Amino acid sequence: MKRILFSTVLLATASLIHAEPATYVVEPTHTFVTYEISHFGTSTNRGRFDKKDGKINLDFAAKTGKVDISFEIASVNTGVAMMDKHLQSDDFFSAEKFPKARFVGDKFSFSGDKVSSVSGSLTLRDKTHPVTLKAVGFNCYQNQMIKREVCGGDFEATIDRTQWDINYGLDWGFPKNVKLVIQVEAIKS
Repeated sequence: MKRILFSTVLLATASLIHAEPATYVVEPTHTFVTYEISHFGTSTNRGRFDKKDGKINLDFAAKTGKVDISFEIASVNTGVAMMDKHLQSDDFFSAEKFPKARFVGDKFSFSGDKVSSVSGSLTLRDKTHPVTLKAVGFNCYQNQMIKREVCGGDFEATIDRTQWDINYGLDWGFPKNVKLVIQVEAIKS
């Protein structure tokens, strides 16, 4: 009997967690914007942007939401200082002229109670183009350390970098397609 009562209370609590729209603030130590690009078909170059912030609004009942995540271009980090400087140059991101990039999404798709994709636009180098990020492993949980709900997942897309005028190396076979991953965890405010 106690087990049935406990299960009933747990289910009721879980459904109340998502009963109304909520705002979540991006948690910077669990959120990273990363990219991957093939290096002449031999290996994969990876980098991430260390400085980012953002906010997410979710309405699980209405199956809608909005996400706004920005990241500082000068915080690009490949683990190789010389490569980071080159990526900040006009050959790639033009960090001095265009210090921030931003993804804003307002078209959420759900599979049951879980976000399955977010469509919106990515602004990079002062150019804005549509991007749909597929959710991988989206989940919400009650964080025991901070006693608040946290939602997140990995959101992935393959983008054509030439849409944002990042054309460096195309003539020698450096590919135009780049995998973009926004790994995000956000805390309910």
